[in-house]
Amino acid sequence: MNPRIPLTATLPSDRELRVSREFDAPRSLVFKAYTDPALVQRWLWGPDDWPMAECEIDCRVGGAYRYVWRNPQLGDMGMGGRFLEIVPPERLVVTELFDQDWTEGETVCTTTFEDLDGGTRTRITTTVLYSSQNARDNAMKTPMLEGWGVCFDRLDDLFPAIAV
Repeated sequence: MNPRIPLTATLPSDRELRVSREFDAPRSLVFKAYTDPALVQRWLWGPDDWPMAECEIDCRVGGAYRYVWRNPQLGDMGMGGRFLEIVPPERLVVTELFDQDWTEGETVCTTTFEDLDGGTRTRITTTVLYSSQNARDNAMKTPMLEGWGVCFDRLDDLFPAIAV
């Protein structure tokens, strides 16, 4: 499960993780892939044996989202949150909390979508604010970044099929 294109990950503060990656798609399409449940369900899952079984998105400020991944041997892993800020196609701010709270409480995820090369390409940057430095450091010990990379590779593969 190694991503084809590596992520850029930094630790801008003692509670934050920042991840960036570029895509060969316009930001309106990348933003749509982040907010349309039918599209999210096609790319936002990690290993092949953890497909997303449920995806609900109420994309409005204050609206909720919920994702559930299902493994035949290990069961379900769910998470959800609320939309705090939506500026299409530039910025999303959401809360995030897993059912099995391994991150020591809710996180706040801010994702920006930046035009590159005259709008033909997009850089996304997600900053995750954890409840504590310990929570962030424990998250960094998991294969989370590798999972994000695999998801983003899957998103790359989706763009040709959804481009209009």
